[in-house]
Amino acid sequence: MDKLKAMQTFVRIVEANSYTKAAETLDLPRAALTATINRLEAFLGTRLLHRTTRRLSLTPDGADYFKKCLDILEAVEDAESTFRGQNLQRPRGKLRVDLPGAVGRHLVMPRIADFTRAYPEIELMVSMTERVVDLTQEGLDCALRVGELQDSSLVGRRLGSMGFLTCASPWYLAQHGAPHTLDDLPGHRGVLHFSGRTGRVFDWDFMVDGRAVIVPIRGAIAVNEPDAYISCALQGMGLIQAARYQVRDHLASGALVEVLAATPPAPMPISLLYPQGRMASPRLGVFAAWLAELLRSDPDLQA
Repeated sequence: MDKLKAMQTFVRIVEANSYTKAAETLDLPRAALTATINRLEAFLGTRLLHRTTRRLSLTPDGADYFKKCLDILEAVEDAESTFRGQNLQRPRGKLRVDLPGAVGRHLVMPRIADFTRAYPEIELMVSMTERVVDLTQEGLDCALRVGELQDSSLVGRRLGSMGFLTCASPWYLAQHGAPHTLDDLPGHRGVLHFSGRTGRVFDWDFMVDGRAVIVPIRGAIAVNEPDAYISCALQGMGLIQAARYQVRDHLASGALVEVLAATPPAPMPISLLYPQGRMASPRLGVFAAWLAELLRSDPDLQA
């Protein structure tokens, strides 16, 4: 058995989440992929994949082996690149990236062509989600995260800090008045934002004398998607607390108006998350540097 080719086949199946799709991209019969995985599992003495008629999933051993395969294949590719005359200025190969949906749509993707023009031999695979992804299980090289990091098994590199504000539409403020202090908030409505993963409604917090103060607010609607959240505010449904970059165009046009500017919400860190040792990859190194510069150039995302 060609173990390197077996690893490549296994990784392609996991990435495609389908034997059939992987067979199409490899231009091989599906039966050949099944036979390769069967031989690989027999050689390793463990099951790597759970197979059902509808989907594939990694076993715990499969998830661990998948991570090791990625590291090995990346090391082989980097070694080959060195002897083919490639260097850090011309990294090549596939890079798997996950971005928060709103950040991806509004900040990263509008500039992504700059990166691909600078590094044309890097093949980007970009997913955009609002959920917490498992980098190992889903075969990702890195993920951008907003908020405090929880997973200590991964490395987090801070790239910036996302500023927030409280705002509402002129129509809402004309109907209900503008709050001038936190004591005014019980008389107001807010559009609530809840986690699509846990269902928990996010707290409203305000920085008062250097510390965060949580203030409850009632609302007639709760949503779990950032663009829908801002849409509700534009329609006059209540106050919102949003990232500055998300509403700056609406503030400039007058469609939204900032309130309680003296007590803004606490900023949140923006970090790039990746497995131990992965930053040694030239592909990830140049992407991380490009992303850091992109965020540094935005006044609402300062480190």
